[in-house]
Formats: sequence, structure tokens, C-alpha cells
Amino acid sequence: MDTNHPQFTTIDEYIAQFPPEIQDRLQQIRKLVHEIAPHATERISYKMPTFETDGKVLVHFAAFKKHIGFYPTPSGTEQFAEELSQYQGGKGSVQFPLDQPLPLDLIRRMVLFRAEENRRAAEAKAAKKPRKNP
Repeated sequence: MDTNHPQFTTIDEYIAQFPPEIQDRLQQIRKLVHEIAPHATERISYKMPTFETDGKVLVHFAAFKKHIGFYPTPSGTEQFAEELSQYQGGKGSVQFPLDQPLPLDLIRRMVLFRAEENRRAAEAKAAKKPRKNP
């Protein structure tokens, strides 16, 4: 990701800066997120595409010179640690090399996991709110 580019305000603007083959990969991830979480909202956060559900970050992604960075939060990478062990990454992040196909099934399962995690957190928060008596 080239941080010398102007600030982006939409995911479309972010994706448009890259060559077509990178745009295609980014759009694949974007489409997959919307298939799994059609109610997800899009925004730019930390200078990268971000999706939120239930008021919490679902995932982020970004393009770099040699990889696509995917950020399913620490819980997302912990849940899939064994499958992610073949990739570079850190706490809450994984790097999918550009010279390999995107592991769309794995990305799908991580997004599903995160969407369910956010849903449960929102339900738990709602259950804690005191109800007003009429």
C-alpha cells in the first residue's frame, strides 16, 4: 500500500488505485464479505477498506507490493491458526501472497466466524441493557 497517495474516503477509491489484477483480488474479497454479511457497512479505517457489523469491525484488507493483507482481528486468526500457519502474519493479520490464488474458502470461513462473533457480542450487550418500564 502506497501511503503517499491522497486520503481515500471510499473503498471504490482505494481499489481504483491498483492495477487490474490487484483490483480483481480486492473485489473478490469485498464481494465475499457482502455475500456473507449483506448488512455490513463499508468505510476506510487505518487507510484500508474496513467492514463493520453490529457496530464492530468485521475485517479489514489492504493491497501491498507482494501480498494482500487480511485482518480478521486477533480472534479470527486464533480460530484458524492451523490453516493460517502456511502464511506470514501476526496477531490479527495474515498475508496472502500475490503469486498464489486467494484462499477464498478460508477467507469465507473467517468472515463467517467474525460475523457470528459480532452478532453474539451485540446480543450480549443488548441483554445487559436495563429495560425501561412504561
